[in-house]
Order: sequence, then structure tokens, then C-alpha cells
Amino acid sequence: MKALQIIKYGEIKDSLAFNEVSKPTVQANDLLIEVKAAAINPIDKSIILGNLQGMLPIPLPSTSAYDVSGVVIEKGSEVSNFEIGDLVYSRVPQEQMGTLAEFVAVTSIAVSKKPGNISFEEAASLPLAGLTALQSLEYAGIKENDKVLIHAGSGGVGSFAIQYAKAKGAYVYTTTSTSNVEWVKALGADRVIDYKTEDYKSIAKDVDIVFDTLGQNYSLESFEVVKQGGIVVSIVGPLDEASAKMFGMADYKLPEELAKASSEKDAEYKFIFMHPNGAHLNEIKSMIEDEKIKPIIDKVYPFSESIEAFIHLASGRAKGKIVVKIK
Repeated sequence: MKALQIIKYGEIKDSLAFNEVSKPTVQANDLLIEVKAAAINPIDKSIILGNLQGMLPIPLPSTSAYDVSGVVIEKGSEVSNFEIGDLVYSRVPQEQMGTLAEFVAVTSIAVSKKPGNISFEEAASLPLAGLTALQSLEYAGIKENDKVLIHAGSGGVGSFAIQYAKAKGAYVYTTTSTSNVEWVKALGADRVIDYKTEDYKSIAKDVDIVFDTLGQNYSLESFEVVKQGGIVVSIVGPLDEASAKMFGMADYKLPEELAKASSEKDAEYKFIFMHPNGAHLNEIKSMIEDEKIKPIIDKVYPFSESIEAFIHLASGRAKGKIVVKIK
């Protein structure tokens, strides 16, 4: 089968190539999916650049990407909740990475039926971003009337998080650039902050939850706007100590300034690792079918232009998700 593979670490145009590879074999709990569409994400770019070699080592060459939608064409002997011909979507586990291919094998616990009211391309745009937002905001205990600050509202995760938080009844602040203000307002955010002309720290005050999708100084600044006893959840900032221990970093300590700011506000700081989860995807499916959330796609590329799709991703200019149509 044809697959887009990472052949070395480095610049995107030099590090990706189309190769003929063997079709995946199906284990007892797996589904073999004929891929209709795949989506690419910032983590895929970081892997290609070699930025995650220490945390996510992969053999080279390796087929790229994690998000997929398609049709079940084979199932393992112990799979009982899916049938041949089912239309499905998934964020595949790390060890099964490789959705930019004609077929992918996925453990069934990471798969859900595809929402019935959207296309394969729209479904492929949802898993990683949707699971990241859902798991982050659910960890934070989001509830009706919470005030939530979501950074980077025009991004793949941010655009989903806005809609998810609104569906939960929260009041949503979000940040974006001038050109995206009206577009982000249409997603339902209550107060869109143009970071080029406004200081979010003077607008979003005493919020219950900060969803940090930017890291760097924003992780520390989160404690300037979170309320006493609130929570900051980050997907890009420093690891928290419990997460570091999962990686065997027993002596790791939260950066001193961050630990001090967290203590002064009696506010929790938590780094969120998204984990594949078919049940969570099924919850997202229901929200899509109830029209509480809609997929946000920037552009769909044909499979033959997958490398161009990655170059577009690397530009940082996408509004929503970048999708590759495989078949």
C-alpha cells in the first residue's frame, strides 16, 4: 500500500516521502480501516522536525499522522462491538501511528462510529483536537456558568474547545488575531480578545479555568487571571510533577516561578496528555449529531499533496484543521 513516511528528521520537504509498504496485520483486538481521510496536527510536525525524539522515539522510516476516518474492512477475533463495513473515526495510539496511508490497524478501544451527519474529511478533523479539548476541560471540572479562558481560539484545539465549553454552559473568553476576531465570534465565544490590540490580562479576570494552548510566558501569566482556587490546564507548558514521574523523571520539580504563582493563588496547574479513547469519541459523535459542535476545516488536500499540507501546517496560518483526503 502507499504511505507517506518520515524518512529522516529535519525540514519537512526533505524528510517526507511516499513509499510502498506492507498492509498492517490485524491483532485480536484490532480493526483494519480503509482510510478515507486523515488529519495532521502540530505534534506531527514536531515529530518530523525531530523535536520529540526523547519523548516519542520512532523507528525510521515511519508512516506519519494519528487522525483517521474510514471503513472497517477487517476485525480481530476478539472485537465484538464493530462490524465489517462500519464507518468509523479514531485518534490511533502512538504504537499504531500512521494514518497517512491507504490502510491502518487500530485497537478497537480507540475507535468510535463516525458521526452520521458529516463527511469523512470532517470526521478526520476531530479526534486529536476534540479529545485534547474534552479531556482538558473535563479534568478541570467544567460546569455551567464557569468562566473559561481559552487561548488561540482559531486553532484546531481552540476552535473545538470554544464550542465544547459553550455546550457545557460556560462563559468563554478567547484570544485571537485581528483578522480572525469575527470568525472566532461565530464559534460562540462570549468575549473575543484581539491580542494585537488588547491585553487579555486586563479583560479576563478571576476565571475558573485557563486552558493554556500556547505555553512559554502564557503558562505563568495564567495565574494572573485565574481565580483563587481555580485551575490552569496546559497542553504545551511545563510538565507538572505527577506527569513527569510518569516519564521516569523522579527528581523533576515544577519551575520555581510557576510553583510560586500556583501556591499564591491556591490554584492547580496540570499538564494534560491527550489519550486515545473511543468512548470520548462517541461522546463527541453525539455532540456533533446534536449540532452542538461543528468541525472546523481550514483546507482539504489530496493524498498526493500531503507534503504541501504539512508545509501549510508549518506556516501556522491555518484556521481550524488541515485534512488529507486519501480516497
